[in-house]
Amino acid sequence: MADHQEASVTLPSDPASVSAARAYVANVLTKWGLPGEAEVADTIRLIVSELATNAVQHTRGQSPTFTVDVELDRDEQLRIGVTDSHPRYPRRLPAAVQQDNGRGMVIIRWLTAECGGKLSVSPTAEGGKTVWIALPWTAPVQQGHR
Repeated sequence: MADHQEASVTLPSDPASVSAARAYVANVLTKWGLPGEAEVADTIRLIVSELATNAVQHTRGQSPTFTVDVELDRDEQLRIGVTDSHPRYPRRLPAAVQQDNGRGMVIIRWLTAECGGKLSVSPTAEGGKTVWIALPWTAPVQQGHR
């Protein structure tokens, strides 16, 4: 069993890239042994959609691309990060503003916690940020896929 597996894709900051990010992560996780029909797979796809949507919508054109990193450590912990080059960290909007949008981070935080995971945000060396989720891994790892 590999101690560490990882995969990464960089996509243009375009609404069409949200579905591409979701499909990419789903494909990687299937190769690593997570059945596509597993309930947690649906949750991960939703989280990735929300993270990618945030990277596209809230960077105000200051991030021409975003990167999705998928990491699996010791068959125990799955980490997914979405990196963009905009310096502003995600924040919860006031309730009055949240009527039509602004709930993405609340959804991500809630879904991550429901799966026993954690959400974090870290700065990049280039001045942007990565929003990470870390979840316990529950599927057997398939070897030979990176």
